[in-house]
Parts: sequence; C-alpha cells; structure tokens
Amino acid sequence: MTSIRRYLNFTLAGVLILVMALAVTAAYLITRHEMEEIFDAQLSLQARVVSALVDTDTTPRTYSAIAEQLSQPGHFARWYGQTGSLIDKIGNPKRYIHEEGMLSLGFWDAEHRPILMGPRWHGEEAFPAPSETGYRWQRFDGHRWRVFSMPIEGGRWLSVGLREAFQDELSNKVALGNFVPLLLALPILIWLTARLIRRGLAPIGHLSSQVQTRDEKDLSPIRVAVPRELQTLRGALNDFIDRLGQTLERERRFTADAAHELRTPLAAMKIHLDNARFGEPSALDKAYSGIERLQRVVEQLLLLARLDIHQERPAPEPVSLSALVMDLAADLWPLAESQQQELEIVEGDPVSVTGNATELGILIRNLMDNALRYTPSGGRVVVTMGIDEQRPWLSIADSGPGIPESMLEAVTQRFQRASDQRISGSGLGLSIAVEIAERQRLSLSLANRDGGGLAVRLDWLDAVV
Repeated sequence: MTSIRRYLNFTLAGVLILVMALAVTAAYLITRHEMEEIFDAQLSLQARVVSALVDTDTTPRTYSAIAEQLSQPGHFARWYGQTGSLIDKIGNPKRYIHEEGMLSLGFWDAEHRPILMGPRWHGEEAFPAPSETGYRWQRFDGHRWRVFSMPIEGGRWLSVGLREAFQDELSNKVALGNFVPLLLALPILIWLTARLIRRGLAPIGHLSSQVQTRDEKDLSPIRVAVPRELQTLRGALNDFIDRLGQTLERERRFTADAAHELRTPLAAMKIHLDNARFGEPSALDKAYSGIERLQRVVEQLLLLARLDIHQERPAPEPVSLSALVMDLAADLWPLAESQQQELEIVEGDPVSVTGNATELGILIRNLMDNALRYTPSGGRVVVTMGIDEQRPWLSIADSGPGIPESMLEAVTQRFQRASDQRISGSGLGLSIAVEIAERQRLSLSLANRDGGGLAVRLDWLDAVV
C-alpha cells in the first residue's frame, strides 16, 4: 500500500491544480461575458451620440470633417459624395491610442448605399449595410466585428462596431492577470499543504514509535496523547496488549501449574519403581496408581489449556439436557458399577437449554465424575433436573464426605483439593467446571447436604425460550 503522506500530497496538489484551472477558466468566461455586455452598452451609447450630430441638413463639409476626424495613419475614413468620389487624403490623421484601430462606424442612406465609412470598413467593397436595429456579429475583411445598428433621421442607418480581437485581448489579459498570481502561489500552497500533512500525521509516527521501542516484557497500556481520530486505534492497541498480557499470563500460569502438579507424581512413581526393583512387590501397585493419577492430571491440564485458548463464547444452540445427561450417565455407569455405587437420574418433564453441547457435556461429566470418585463404595449419586420460573437447573448430589465449610469457595480454584487426599485427583475438576459455567452463562454453587455428602447445582441465567 502506498504511503498515506504521499497519497495526500499528490492528491491535494492535483486538487489545487484542478481548482486553479477551473477558477481561471471560470474567470475568463465570466469576464468575457461581462465585458461583452459593457461593450454592447458603449456601442449603443456611442451610436446615440453620433446620431445626434447628423441630420438631413448635414452638409458635405460636415461629412468631410467627420471623415477627417475618424481617419488614422494608414487607415483613412471614406466619405461617399453625391458622385461617389474618394477623398484620397483627409487632413493630417492622428491616432491617440493603438486600440482606436479596433473601432469604426458607418452611415448608409435609405437605399442602403454607403454615405461615410470609418477606417477599416471600406476597400473594394464597403462594410455590409444593416437591415435591422440591434446587435449582430459581422465578418468583414478577415475579422469579426460586434456591431450595433440603428435608424436615424431621413431613413438613413448608422452602425458602430468593435472588433472581436479587442475583446479577446482584454479577456486574455484579465484571465492571465488572475492566473499568474495563482501560478506563483501554487508552489507555496503545495509546500504549506505538505507541511500541514506532515504535522497532521505526526501523531501516527509518535504512536508507532511508542509500540516499536517497547520490549517483549513491557505490556503496559499506551499513554501517549493522540488526536480524536487515533483514540480508537490507541484503544484497540491497548485492548490487544491487555489480551496478549492475559494470554501470556495464562501460559505462564499453566506452565507453572503443570510443572508443580507433575513433579510430585513423577517423583513418587520413581520412588515406587526403585522400591519395586529392590524386591518390594506392592510398590508396583502404588506406581500403577500414580500412573493413573498422572494420566488424569494430564487430561485435565490439556482440557484446561483448550479452555484458556478458546476464550470466545461458542455460538449457542438448542441442547436437550435430558438426553445429554442420559448419555453421560451411560458412559459413567461402568465406573459406578465397579465401585458398587448407585447412579440415579431424576427427571420430570424433558428439559431443553441453549448453549454449547460439547462444553456442557464436559462440565456435567466432570461434576458427575467427581461425585462418583468421592462417594464411597455402596454410596449413591443422584442427578436431578427441572425448571423453576422459566429457568432450567440441574443438581448432582452425592453421599461422600462433603467439603469443610471453610473450603467451599477455595476448592473451585486450580489445584485446590479438600482435606481428604485418599482419592486420586488433580484439583482441576471444579476449576474447569467453574470456568465452563461462566462461558455458558451458568451459576455454579456448592453446598453440603444435611445427611452427608455434597450437592452441586447449576442454574441457567437465561430463561427458556
């Protein structure tokens, strides 16, 4: 992707050039239109003034005087007398300004025959006679003229004209006068734009340097001041840093927990195997029990790691709680039967919930497995489910030793176990259950039963739809 700064520099420079071109073009067109209206007004005013100087009684001497005043060096006016004679030289013509050559006028009689033609309006042929009052464009002798014509006394006609080249020259001068200052200001505008863009993008550089100069151990939030447009980006970076810190903390905690929990069974297994080597047969049974405990610890650690990795709540789906519990009971029935335990499922109407079937299965299986493991031989585990006030619930009650009241809250933490250490375990079962319950929007509570044993209850926070 191209640089934002370069993109803005080139884009804004192009916009400035385009705006300048449009401004100059608009100025040229508007100026030309306005000047055309002004010149038209001047032509009509001049025609009115000249028309007042001649009438039917105007003498040849007056026409001669008019022709003499209109004549310019190299370009003489022509007065057509009664015989159509040409005055070859009329006095000593003068021209006070170069632009006088852009103006001319003419008189015609009632039969549209020329009476008097100003300079540049006569030659082999005279300027075309007017046929109606008003303005018109007329081409003559290779030039276009803007002409105003009007009738005067005696059926005669008067026309006053301005050459188009004069309007073009003046329009070009006005447009150039507007263009040159803009052209001179363009490099300054581009430089100022580049400076402003650089200054405006400076906070991005500061934010980048804050991230770039950090080492892998610095996970503190970014505190650099940024404009409003970058506050969302800074917030997103801080959220990412926070999530990254949590992930690294989970990894460190998992590594420490795994090392702590695996060290003891491995050391015990080594001792039991050493004893077996030196002729103690019972040590093999103890080593086998240690392997079973180690296997369970590894399974629980792997399950805990998967839960830590997948922090997003899975998409909810309809789950038949009754069918799920029955499937789990069938899986755990061999364990209950091997310990001569009674596993009972108490169900009224079928219960359906919304959640993730896999995680709910792991949660309920862990709770049922814990209940069976801590229930003595010949004991009883009862699973009950139902709906209260449109909210499903599930209870797992065992007839084991229960948990001391002082440890009811602590046992839900990782690697925390009750005081009865005769049962093989890792101290992760309830911790995993609590974490899954939070992800599935469930409330998990522990309570000792009056007759002995522990009751674990799950309450769904969302009502049945």
